[in-house]
Amino acid sequence: MIKYFVNNFAITNLHKKPSEKSEVMTQMIYGDCFSVTKKNRNWIKVKIKEDGYSGFIKKKNFATFYKPTHKICVLKANVYRSSNKKEKLIEIPFGSKIKVIERKNNYFRFSNGWIDKKDIKPVSYKEKKLFRKITIFKNIKYKWGGKSFKGIDCSGLIQIFFNFNNRFCPRDTKDQIKYFKKNIKLNNIKKNDILFWKGHVAVAISKKKLIHAYGPAKKTVIMKTDFTIKRILKTANLKLKTIKRI
Repeated sequence: MIKYFVNNFAITNLHKKPSEKSEVMTQMIYGDCFSVTKKNRNWIKVKIKEDGYSGFIKKKNFATFYKPTHKICVLKANVYRSSNKKEKLIEIPFGSKIKVIERKNNYFRFSNGWIDKKDIKPVSYKEKKLFRKITIFKNIKYKWGGKSFKGIDCSGLIQIFFNFNNRFCPRDTKDQIKYFKKNIKLNNIKKNDILFWKGHVAVAISKKKLIHAYGPAKKTVIMKTDFTIKRILKTANLKLKTIKRI
């Protein structure tokens, strides 16, 4: 039987090699689970339960597995030392999963502190429109491997909204393009369709506009779809590969 641990830190970087200088391949946000496949003095090699991604994280005092009760539904949620909100301890990102152990007025306590009721939803909650809140990431900086308000990449932006809605989604664009099956033509595009290029992905927020974590812009931006297709072709020599409907 596989033993799982829980990332009980706001954000934990997953590196390609056991070194701070090594590439950050992805991140675990608060509540993500993992199994340990290898250990050394300062690093452990792990496999993330949610998407099967493997890499190295720094050895810390991680929590043993627990069943979460709630998840963060805002871009970032403040965690306080007590329910009077006087001392902020940390901020945890959208999609993080917590186990509530006490309730007091409009504040819920979990292992790291107290959190405002308005910042969380039951873990079983699902949005009717999967990408309904995606624009909360507008202007968040682009970060390779990122999955949070501190920085996010294009495929990470897609994955966190599937995960928030209790649905599986691969981490990388090359795997996402294979995973989603229903192909749509550009002239039939509508809100929530996913546009793919080689190594890049965006989400339609209307028939004429999209949102994506765009490296050249160094942030998550809303752009006209036609303009984006032309710009990526001109600057990266990449044609739009396909559009998927979920």
